[in-house]
Amino acid sequence: MVKDLNEIKKRVCEANKTLPSHGLVKFTWGNVSEVCYELGCIVIKPSGVDYDKLRPEDMVVTDLDGNIIEGDLNPSSDLPTHVALYKAWPEIGGIVHTHSTEAVGWAQAGRDIPIYGTTHADCFFGPIPCARSLTEEEVNTAYEKETGTVILEEFTNRKLDPLAVPGIVVRNHGPFTWGKTPEQAVYNSAVLEEVAKMSRLTEQINPRVQPVPKHVMDKHYYRKHGANAYYGQKS
Repeated sequence: MVKDLNEIKKRVCEANKTLPSHGLVKFTWGNVSEVCYELGCIVIKPSGVDYDKLRPEDMVVTDLDGNIIEGDLNPSSDLPTHVALYKAWPEIGGIVHTHSTEAVGWAQAGRDIPIYGTTHADCFFGPIPCARSLTEEEVNTAYEKETGTVILEEFTNRKLDPLAVPGIVVRNHGPFTWGKTPEQAVYNSAVLEEVAKMSRLTEQINPRVQPVPKHVMDKHYYRKHGANAYYGQKS
């Protein structure tokens, strides 16, 4: 069945409108996109438009290189980052970027978000990485595109699976998350923000805390993911 572009616009619009309700954005500080390889397009939030004013027809449609093919508004300024990730990771279908408070705190500190417990392990298989800052040359040439390059560099260097670790914080900037769908990407963004807060509180309570034991991390991740997952109900 050929996918319906109007349905994708509705889905992306609704995903964007959920960001404030999850406490992930203030003002217009965030965006959600979806890629459709079948239709050869990316649908993304328009730049600087309030969430409560968003309509499906406001969504900007681009080709897979980020060239606008439909829409009267400018796309999110982070579009080139989304394009870079979609090109590198065809297994993902939705991307979220926010400036959520707790995640930005770790990004500005230049630290990975450590894995201290099972809440984190349920969604992220290991620490949430912090990518390096962009160089002056990268900022001045193609800032948003190079942000994607830096994210991909970090995952390549660490040999990480983007579906097992569906998010990152970029140093001095903030979090990016992704998933097979926009809704899943939003879910991962909300979890990232929550575990960022939990990790901060954990270190405040016990500065000498150690990461969760690997056997506990493995148990909680794989009971929700993979062939032998058993959490929840059968579809």
